[in-house]
Amino acid sequence: MPIRKELRYLYPIDWRELSVQIRFVRAQGRCERCGRPHGTWVWHLGDGRWWDAAQDIWRSGKGRAVAWPSQGEQRTRLKRTRVILATAHRDHDPSHNRSRNLAALCQRCHLLHDRTEHLRRRRQGYRARRAVGDLFNHLPQSFRGGNRP
Repeated sequence: MPIRKELRYLYPIDWRELSVQIRFVRAQGRCERCGRPHGTWVWHLGDGRWWDAAQDIWRSGKGRAVAWPSQGEQRTRLKRTRVILATAHRDHDPSHNRSRNLAALCQRCHLLHDRTEHLRRRRQGYRARRAVGDLFNHLPQSFRGGNRP
């Protein structure tokens, strides 16, 4: 995932090399949570279950083997997604870059991991926009351009 400009200064200069080390050397090109392989297209049902073509089995969102979905479920819900690994901070603090604080996660697992942080930022954005709106909506009539002499 791209790094926000306002947070870029928190990352080390060698972040790309560190990220490659975590994703491809330590995790061997697989998501450390669900096991999806980087750069491949996988079939999934949208609820975390996905088809592991290398092993010919369905896996859960945690990488465990699960029972085959019914034919109707496969037919109506089956989708295809390309897996891209990203390096995530386990504690959500981009200044903590020790390898035990970093995890190689696919886009689905990364979004689930960061869900609370995304919701917090969204709430913060709503409040900021509302505060600016309140500031300009409650100006005296003379500042709004009405009733000019």
